[in-house]
Amino acid sequence: MEDSAFNQYLTFTLNDEQYAVPVSKVREVLEYTRITKLPRTATFMKGLINLRGSGVPVIDLRLKFGMEDTPIAKDTAIIVLDVEGLDGSVVVGALADAVHEVIEIAADQVEPAPRFGTKLAAEFIQGVGKRDDLFIIILDIDRIFNSDEVAMLKAQESKETEPAH
Repeated sequence: MEDSAFNQYLTFTLNDEQYAVPVSKVREVLEYTRITKLPRTATFMKGLINLRGSGVPVIDLRLKFGMEDTPIAKDTAIIVLDVEGLDGSVVVGALADAVHEVIEIAADQVEPAPRFGTKLAAEFIQGVGKRDDLFIIILDIDRIFNSDEVAMLKAQESKETEPAH
């Protein structure tokens, strides 16, 4: 008997599409809170939030993926993620239209990313999960941020945690 491995994913919506990230990458989910804007940063970089005394950079996944801004509504949430870069990990908040639930998808129910026809670059997609009649795009959160961006986010994070003189 073959044992099919199940992986847990947190599901959320961006622009009416279902996305998921591995639960192992998720620190917590926050209600939308005020974001402090930072000057001269990439357009998808919304700014910083204060998470228990630490500055956490928040990015708009919609903008990162070439969609329009995430509209702020009652269901808008910030998913706090651990992102691995070449220089180690960084904590990042990602805006989502709404966060849904943690689901299990069997490894054999995940197909590789399609090579064409998606709005997202295939490199950002870990795979496409099937659940009932729905397709859920599973994001490769570490690859969404290239090493330059992770370095930029780490720099923002360290600026925020430096004591004021």
